[in-house]
Amino acid sequence: MVPPPRFATVSFDNYITDPGQPSQAEAVEALRAFAGRLDGGAGAKGGRRRHWFRRETKPAASGGPRGMYLDGGYGVGKTHLLASLWHATPAAPELKAFGTFVELTNLVGALGFQQTVQTLSGHRLLCIDEFELDDPGDTVLVSTLLGKLVEAGVALAATSNTLPGKLGEGRFAAADFLREIQGLSAHFRTLRIDGEDYRHRGLPAAPAPHSDETVTRAARHIPGASLDDFPALLDHLSRVHPSRYGAMCDGVQAVCLTAVGPIPDQSTALRLVVLADRLYDREVPVLASGVPFDQLFSEEMLNGGYRKKYFRAISRLTALARDAKGLADAAS
Repeated sequence: MVPPPRFATVSFDNYITDPGQPSQAEAVEALRAFAGRLDGGAGAKGGRRRHWFRRETKPAASGGPRGMYLDGGYGVGKTHLLASLWHATPAAPELKAFGTFVELTNLVGALGFQQTVQTLSGHRLLCIDEFELDDPGDTVLVSTLLGKLVEAGVALAATSNTLPGKLGEGRFAAADFLREIQGLSAHFRTLRIDGEDYRHRGLPAAPAPHSDETVTRAARHIPGASLDDFPALLDHLSRVHPSRYGAMCDGVQAVCLTAVGPIPDQSTALRLVVLADRLYDREVPVLASGVPFDQLFSEEMLNGGYRKKYFRAISRLTALARDAKGLADAAS
């Protein structure tokens, strides 16, 4: 449970703040201070001695909150800041954990609740990206888990999506997040991060889709590239659990897709969102033919309860399409 490859080397220093959005610089300074209040903890180099028969309760962040919640729209750099906090916290890597909400629920499913509590209780910091406010059952499960970890002295940091039905009230979800984690809200300080999607800030429009021939030719010239018909890929995703999408992407150097078209239904759309997130985490360029990525989701989907997820997927796939432009040129 470490930051994904895209965020393996990020830091507060290389987070590029927008001068027109002072909340970004304020969030950086607040997170730097939070990391500075976290010592190495038991088992870390120079830390306290570990006792075999007694667990010491560790102060998660002396003189301040035990948790930080990063609140903002998609593309303002919340994951960059969350990963930077993980890197900046002065503790051994094995005493820090970073994962998405889905990965955390998968961990509970694999280990069981009590074993997960025991495993994570010795950590100094747990970072949760994309806290799923739209899944009531899993939200209660993770909220209960976090309560146990707070009691053990683990520091917390999180970002979240937006609850369905709340999207017309703005891009920010702090009130929803604090309500959903119930009794833990007093432990969190909210950092509101304003700004526009950095993937679009000052950049040209998304590249136009390529022809099927160009995509196929590029796939044959790129070592480690995959080549799939888009409808066939969507069908395959329906037979693979989303928790496995990351492993499915490992080792893939480029994704080449032919016949990209509108998504037929919401279940398929949500699976594609997960795949887009895993490709983006791994910095895998996407070369495609068919319709542009901003035409994947219907107007009904973009106006519905999962709107934020779909816009994030469009934003990330567009960035990966830009990354792939040179691949098509090289194969020409």
